[in-house]
Amino acid sequence: MELLRLAALDEDDLSIISAHMQDAILRVGDMCWQPRRARFALVANRFEWFTHKSRPHEAPTRARTGLHFDHVRGVKYRNIRMDDPDGLLSLLAITFTPGPEPPGGFVDLVFSGDGIVRLEVECIDAWLRDFGECWQAGGIPCHDIDEDDA
Repeated sequence: MELLRLAALDEDDLSIISAHMQDAILRVGDMCWQPRRARFALVANRFEWFTHKSRPHEAPTRARTGLHFDHVRGVKYRNIRMDDPDGLLSLLAITFTPGPEPPGGFVDLVFSGDGIVRLEVECIDAWLRDFGECWQAGGIPCHDIDEDDA
């Protein structure tokens, strides 16, 4: 499989990165904000949904992936224990909400368990890159659906 490299400079691009990062697993300690560089970065084990859906007869895979956002003014965390660097997170989606001064706004990294990392950004400037070969995943992620959602 070819290593994935993507950039996002607008909401449409960001939605593509979000789709590729859905169900990525990471440790709390694998996220960091670098205020002097105005960068937020993370490293995660990304589930390879696109390969799995196009070749369902093959074993599902994951890839070690880096994702960073530039032009970050600030970071807020909700329902994430930042004092537990070994805590595991499962990324569900990455969204953008425009702010009062375009092209700025807020990028939300939405995790299972109602966790959110909110990045205040001057603009959308995200970069995703796989670090190495994929490996066989332990299973296929699944999500419980509330009866209200069905």
